Amino acid sequence: MENTSLIKLESNIENMSFTIYEPTSDTIVNKNLQDFKGKWLVLLFYPADFTFVCPTELKDLNKAYEDIKASNAEVLVASTDTVFSHKRRIETERLLENFKIPMVSDRTGELSRRFGVLNETTGNSARGTFIISPEWIVKSIEIVTEPIGRSSNELLRKVRALEFVRSNPGQACPANWNVGGETLTPSIKIAGHVGEQLQQK
Repeated sequence: MENTSLIKLESNIENMSFTIYEPTSDTIVNKNLQDFKGKWLVLLFYPADFTFVCPTELKDLNKAYEDIKASNAEVLVASTDTVFSHKRRIETERLLENFKIPMVSDRTGELSRRFGVLNETTGNSARGTFIISPEWIVKSIEIVTEPIGRSSNELLRKVRALEFVRSNPGQACPANWNVGGETLTPSIKIAGHVGEQLQQK
């Protein structure tokens, strides 16, 4: 990647390539952002294969995978392990039976470093989740400390909300919004009266 500046919220990102282990076909493939054109891309980094919290996260994410895909999105999980380590992990970890999500091998750490989640001491990725729009703009960043697992329900909610506001310009989603919930139309007229607008709906 030629541009080495750190990715931030609302950053435009350049095309990038991924070396992926595909669990469903048991193959190694190479893809780039162009392959996800027109879709949201969730890029979820985790510290390493054969660790402890990571398989619980990935099992949880796998259960939400089809719902996330139905929201015009694709998911890639990534660590600095090899594709061979990814394959072996799927084969041996009971929690990951029937795991379907493509697994990126960031063996050089270049991708993790670009997204600001590489631990230079251990060589592992931090628990970072990035949601990239179909226009290749970073719309959500979440980074949590290593002992804490993330929630696929909250990730799914964010993807659905981002797709909603992209499809409905001028609308905003209040706290805990989910599909079918009340939305807001921001304007100077409702400043200080948000509660009233929500009650009217």
